[in-house]
Amino acid sequence: MGQKANPIGNRLGIIRGWDSNWFGGKKYADKLVEDEKIRKYLLARLSKGGVAKIVIERTLKLITVTIHTARPGIVIGKGGQEVDKLKEELKKLTKKDVQINIFEIKRPELDAQLVADSICRQIEARISFRRAAKMAIASTMRMGAEGVRVMVAGRLGGAEIARTEQYKDGRIPLHTFRADIDFAIAEAQTSYGKIGAKVWICKGEIYGKRDLSPNIGSGTSSPAPKGLTATGRDRGDRGGRGGRGGDRGGRGGQGGRGGQRKN
Repeated sequence: MGQKANPIGNRLGIIRGWDSNWFGGKKYADKLVEDEKIRKYLLARLSKGGVAKIVIERTLKLITVTIHTARPGIVIGKGGQEVDKLKEELKKLTKKDVQINIFEIKRPELDAQLVADSICRQIEARISFRRAAKMAIASTMRMGAEGVRVMVAGRLGGAEIARTEQYKDGRIPLHTFRADIDFAIAEAQTSYGKIGAKVWICKGEIYGKRDLSPNIGSGTSSPAPKGLTATGRDRGDRGGRGGRGGDRGGRGGQGGRGGQRKN
């Protein structure tokens, strides 16, 4: 059975940049494992910090970690104390110098990871999964998204048999590579098992070249081609439909009846 490709992986190098930026050579595998350790540690350590994404860059002696968060105050701490602690902890973990940058997400309703985490936290707090999903969709559309889709799966409502339900509003053009689609997965741990949530958010379409630098955040889109809006929809009136082909030939004449039977 065919499955949907991850929309982020599908757009890498086109309109999306990578979350890890370095050249590994023969030590590629070791660096990849170390990146995963850093991400797991930070996500567990900053579980209440609203972390959406962690971008890691490496030079010969320095690791630069950029934390994208909706709640920078919690991550930074009073007078930057938390950041200093994080630096020391990561230095022990990696045995290298670490620099930490904080990038604030100003509209968390348009970040798929934060929306998915919010739905899962509500499910864990025994709020109806339908209500959580529909409220998330309404708030995302209100903030200017072109489309959003939410899928929840598992023993929904404590049912004996696991099932999948999905809710959608607007458009999610998965086959359009210039469409800026954010995607995320999150899990809720409930008393009757795990419930998974997937979120797709379409923020419009991007024309021309885009800066794929990791610390730029969402970057800026180039102006749309003449005659198109920033979302890629035609401004002008559509032309009439082309005329139909020539007239069809007339129907064949009716066949003659057989001759009269002679006695």
